[in-house]
Amino acid sequence: MEHKIRILKVDLVTHDTSSFIVDKPENYKFEPGQATSVSINKSNLEKQKRPFTFASLNKDLVLEFIIKKYQDGITEKIHELKPGYELIIGDAGGNIEYKGAGVFIAAGTGITPFLAILRQLKEDKKLNGNALFFSNKTSKDLILENELKDMLKDKLFLTLTREKKEGYSHGRINAEFIKRRINDFKQEFYVCGPKEFVSDIKEVLKRLGVKEKLIISEI
Repeated sequence: MEHKIRILKVDLVTHDTSSFIVDKPENYKFEPGQATSVSINKSNLEKQKRPFTFASLNKDLVLEFIIKKYQDGITEKIHELKPGYELIIGDAGGNIEYKGAGVFIAAGTGITPFLAILRQLKEDKKLNGNALFFSNKTSKDLILENELKDMLKDKLFLTLTREKKEGYSHGRINAEFIKRRINDFKQEFYVCGPKEFVSDIKEVLKRLGVKEKLIISEI
């Protein structure tokens, strides 16, 4: 089912990523980690749909999407929209859902499904036992860094692949990077990011002895 929703507020989160606060359709439900299809309510754009994850909580009276601008036409056009413009969303769906305390591993905007999950865990006072590995190209690309630090404290591991900066690790997330910080490979592992990143991390986790059933991802 499709729903027409109005943009209420747009805030810049990083140099190329914005938070879009939009209307929430009546009785609309989703689980933290789920996504929906989004398109612009204009005659020539309404069928050009892209999946975006909810960053808000189910109890919130509005929906929030955190969207990065790519050179793909659609996200560029979404970033041109101002409050008052309309989007079209579908019903919620997706494979990422919280199944218990574990390790979240994200790259770039792959953090978005985990934001809703972590925010819900904070709301429920159940953040203990969770950790986040978060990879970005540079510190300017980090989405909601302060909020993540506030939630996860010393269980937040940030790494930059194209910048060396004090306070951050440098390099890609690999087996050695994970082993230096995690010694329990029988817990849940949640993975999200570009397809190649997800594929690589899943292989790394399997080599570290993580059973496939404990790896949760969209692909």
